[in-house]
Order: sequence, then C-alpha cells, then structure tokens
Amino acid sequence: MSERRSPTIRRRRLGAELRRQREAAGITIEVVAEQLECSASKISRIETGHTTATPRDVRDMLRIYGVVGAESDELVQIAREARQKGWWHPYSTVLVGAYVGLEAAASSIRAYEQQVVPGLLETEEYAGAMIRAARPDFTADQVQQRVRVRLGRQSLLTQDDPVDLWVVLDEAVLSRPVGGDAVMRGQLRRLVEVAALPNVTLQILPFEVGAHAGMDGTFTILSFPEPSDPDVVYAENATGGLFLEKSDELQKYSFIFDHIRAAAMRPEESVAHIVKLVEEPLWKWRPRGSP
Repeated sequence: MSERRSPTIRRRRLGAELRRQREAAGITIEVVAEQLECSASKISRIETGHTTATPRDVRDMLRIYGVVGAESDELVQIAREARQKGWWHPYSTVLVGAYVGLEAAASSIRAYEQQVVPGLLETEEYAGAMIRAARPDFTADQVQQRVRVRLGRQSLLTQDDPVDLWVVLDEAVLSRPVGGDAVMRGQLRRLVEVAALPNVTLQILPFEVGAHAGMDGTFTILSFPEPSDPDVVYAENATGGLFLEKSDELQKYSFIFDHIRAAAMRPEESVAHIVKLVEEPLWKWRPRGSP
C-alpha cells in the first residue's frame, strides 16, 4: 500500500469494505447490531469510517457475513492498523484530526481560499499572527501548538512522494497584511518559493473578475491514490468544518473549482503578480482614512 496511508484512510476503507460485505450477505444493520448486542448507530458509524472498529468487532461482523479465512484475517489486520495514532494525535485538541489524517493520505489537493493563506503554504510568523487574531481567547502555548502542527503538515509538499497541490487564492488574501507589513511581505515571498515546486500550482483570482463560482465560500477537495478511496470535500467554518462525500456534492465542487481556476490568472501571471506585490503591496496603495 502507499506510504500515504494513514489511520484515518484505513478506517474509511475498512468501513466501506464491511458495508460491501454486509450488503452482499443481504443482512441489515439492525440484524448485525442485534447479534453484536450494540446500537445500530455504532454499526453505521463503523461503516462510514467515523468510528474505529476493534479487531474483535470486525471479526464478529465478518463471521455474521460468512467471511472467513485469509480475507477475514486481512480486514482484521486493517482494523489493527486503523487504531494506530497518527503523528497529529497529540494535537487533536487544536485541530480537526480527521482532516489532517485525510490530508496526509491524499495524492492531490485542490483548494480555494477567500480570506487567508492555506496552512500548507503559511510562514511561521503569518500562521502565528493569523491564529492570534482569529482566536484571541487562546493562550500563547495554544497558539504555538497550532503553529507547530501547521508547519509539520507542510512536509507533504517536499517528501519523497509529495502531494500535488493546486491552490486558487482570492486577491483579498494578498491584500490583507496579516501580522503587519514585514510579516505579510515574508508570506508573499514564501508563496513565490513554494509555487516554484513542480508539484505546486498557484493561481490568483483577481478582484476584476467580479462575481464568480466560488462566492459561497472556501473549500478543499482531497483525492487519494487508491481508486477505491473516493474524493472528499472539506468546507471549513468557525466550528471546525464539514466533510462532503456524496457523488453529487463532489461533482458540484469539482465543477466550481474548474470554473474558479479558469477565471483566475494563469500560474505564471499569478507568481509575477505576487512578486510585484512584495515591492508594491496592495495595503500600501490606499492608507487608512484616505478617500
């Protein structure tokens, strides 16, 4: 299996296979729950990958479905691996662990961002300033913990088998001097550096395009190397975010992303624009209080 496999993606795949085996056996969730003396919601959450199944749960479920031998042993082993902790587990109180697990397993990421630089592209200074502003209730330790997680995630871009990242940034992201002039200029330089990586595509969606397909908000589309692992859309919000996995939802967001990137500047034009902004920032053009 790919090096990208994480406990999150193993749990997701295991659930899908258990559901397939149950449906092939013609058995309802309610019957399984009754035989295992648990709730139907537990079986449902195992099948959707939202709950980790114990190896014993998996073995008992497969016995009900009539699956034995090597096939059963393989799925029980996946259940053991799915219970392992990812590197992000100690930080589970400061991030959406499910998202980081999926991100770590992804082969490609497509993202549209309206307000801030995505975590995979942030400098340490920018990340700290952004988190402090967005969460004034955080202590200095909590802020630093989140910054460490963001910097740790960035290894996905430079590891031996790096993720393919395609990001479209609204021009508003480049116009807001998060952390002040020096921090923001440093962040713009970082964007130029990362955009030079062969696995990174960066585009800017300029103000002049007016209304566009992404007006409803920020989102990320995660794709995986195994055909049996369907894409996931993550729509972030103040309470953590929403995972979307239905085929019609995936098609809708892929459609939106295609329209956004078609409306954006070409990658080479986008990088040239950012280089220019390092010297002539948008926030310097109209000082506060000017007409």
